[in-house]
Amino acid sequence: MDEQQETGRLLIVDDEPIAVRNLEHVMKKEGYHVMTAGSGAAALKLLWDREFDVILTDLRMDQVDGMGVLEVCRQRHPDSEVIILTGYATLSSAVEAVKQGAFSYIAKPFRLDEVRQTTAEALKKVRFKKESRHWHQQLNDQQVAGSSDNYRIMTHDPEMLRLIDMARQIAPTDCNVLITGGSGVGKELFARFIHETSSRPDKPFVAINCAAFNESLLENELFGHARGAFTGAVSDHRGVIESAQGGTLFLDEVAEMSPSMQVKLLRVIQEREVRRLGENTDRKIDLRFIAATNRNLSDEMRQERFRRDFYYRINVASFDLPPLACRQGDIPLLCYHFLHHFSARFHRQVTEIAWQTMDLLRHYPYPGNVRELRNIIERGVAMARDHVLRPEHLPDHLRDLPVQTIRRQDGQLRTLEEREREYVLWVFKNEAHGNQTVAARILGIDRVSLWRKLKKYQEQQSDGDIPSPSISQEREG
Repeated sequence: MDEQQETGRLLIVDDEPIAVRNLEHVMKKEGYHVMTAGSGAAALKLLWDREFDVILTDLRMDQVDGMGVLEVCRQRHPDSEVIILTGYATLSSAVEAVKQGAFSYIAKPFRLDEVRQTTAEALKKVRFKKESRHWHQQLNDQQVAGSSDNYRIMTHDPEMLRLIDMARQIAPTDCNVLITGGSGVGKELFARFIHETSSRPDKPFVAINCAAFNESLLENELFGHARGAFTGAVSDHRGVIESAQGGTLFLDEVAEMSPSMQVKLLRVIQEREVRRLGENTDRKIDLRFIAATNRNLSDEMRQERFRRDFYYRINVASFDLPPLACRQGDIPLLCYHFLHHFSARFHRQVTEIAWQTMDLLRHYPYPGNVRELRNIIERGVAMARDHVLRPEHLPDHLRDLPVQTIRRQDGQLRTLEEREREYVLWVFKNEAHGNQTVAARILGIDRVSLWRKLKKYQEQQSDGDIPSPSISQEREG
């Protein structure tokens, strides 16, 4: 990706030279690659063989006006976004421009922070449209890791790809596997992937959640029983160990198993024999054991809740799956994967995700990991009324989260001072509505400290888009 694509390509169109120069100066400081046109006709010549991410154009110009620029952009460069600059006298025309496909309009005289913010949002939408095509193509071409349509692991994350490569190497060996990671990261899916790429893909994959049973019930589920082994045992019952014969037994939440049960299962793993409850003979078994837990087994062993000999027997090969919050690059791919899945399942035609929706989805921390994202998209598809998944289709707690940008326009991380400045100004303008007393109380500082910060920000900003602070007067909210 070249530098122009990284910073954003901007075209400014206005027949007032001073306005063009001032806006060009400001937007270049923001990191954009800027070109200018002194008329609508000049802009059309540039648009004929050049593509811009965002076009800032005046509405009223001789010969070719802003609507003419908008029309050509929509026809020739559908990915570009157009922002209309207009005086109050033509505000209704600007609203009409938005209906015709403009990203937004900004009334003159405009505030530079509004221009910056609107342009940044337009650029975000442009990039999202291009990314969206990329994710659709990735899904169509199935250029993702995995073994089959049912058990594909949707990822481009380097750490996940490394783990998948390791899994492919150990899968044919039949060694026992331990998978760790938080709830919802996809431990069972990973286990199924190992089974599918092993030498046993046509054999059973049997999963049991060890946390779902008390000790006596778990023993019966694992080992089975003979007729008459206990009251109510009216027939022979084959346990899940035997049911997985020739294939794979997946022990989910294995750390919930009591130490005494661990001893019994340890013998099965070592001897490759199982004895049903109420019987005196052992049955030979041939299967692979894969265990999973969201607990820290080192801590469990220190507190003697997990046996070391059992740990070493099941942990021949281990995989620690990263949380979704550490796989942010996978979020769009997973979103579209689940979108297509649930659209087909619910017989809906929801094919797109609005850029504002994706912005929220990308910044959410996902305490429930991939499982939570799956549920969010399922709910969204069920709520959607057309082909687009919009913010209002997301859960309330996710919609209400403020989206914070931690990178500058040039892609560099913001400094702590920059983040503090943004937060202080955001609270002052949006939460306190210009009331310094209220803002100081929200921020947990005294009013004089807030006044000093605002004064400092105004001195640093030469364009006048920060209100002048007053220690004696303030606007009441």
